[in-house]
Amino acid sequence: MARYTGPVCRLCRREGQKLFLKGERCYSDKCSLNIRAYAPGQHGQGRKKTSEYGLQLRAKQRARRFYGVNEVQFAHYFEEAERKQGVTGENLLRILESRLDNVVYRMGFANSRAEARQLIGHGHFEVNGSRVDIASYLLRAGDVVALCEKSRGNDKMKAVVEANSARPIPEWIDCNRETFEAKVVALPNRDQIDAPVEEQLIVEYYSK
Repeated sequence: MARYTGPVCRLCRREGQKLFLKGERCYSDKCSLNIRAYAPGQHGQGRKKTSEYGLQLRAKQRARRFYGVNEVQFAHYFEEAERKQGVTGENLLRILESRLDNVVYRMGFANSRAEARQLIGHGHFEVNGSRVDIASYLLRAGDVVALCEKSRGNDKMKAVVEANSARPIPEWIDCNRETFEAKVVALPNRDQIDAPVEEQLIVEYYSK
């Protein structure tokens, strides 16, 4: 499956917004968006006019890059969101937020979603007592995510959890950093999701 392997700071510059793809660097003065607040490429500083379609495309790309989802998978999530009852845009965000890599990141057990995907792939996390190594695993209300027993003594993991101890945890996740586990109390409502996503533009994009 295709995966972007280029410089991720370039993605933030292209979207003109911090997507927090590099963990601590995004909060420092070294953030590329702070240094060069314009799109990459030789024409980056000349892009000004954006069509209606362009706005919709950028909204879709911004959401896809923020959550680290490829094009095919994102389209699949949108189709699933359409089939569910309720508002399609909110359903889409709820699906994206319920991904295991996102929840691990929200728990503060990884500096970025990319790092969360790597840790999950290496078998460091369990869901309801069973090891899960699929980052796109969709969690449901009541599921318990925990760091595997053998990984709890890992110095690097301890350092990551300590470094992110001040990061706020969403109210829909009941996290206990001392026991290295968290419970998904309920899937989030729109006002509980602090993502730079304009879901209505995404709906319009796929409705064409």
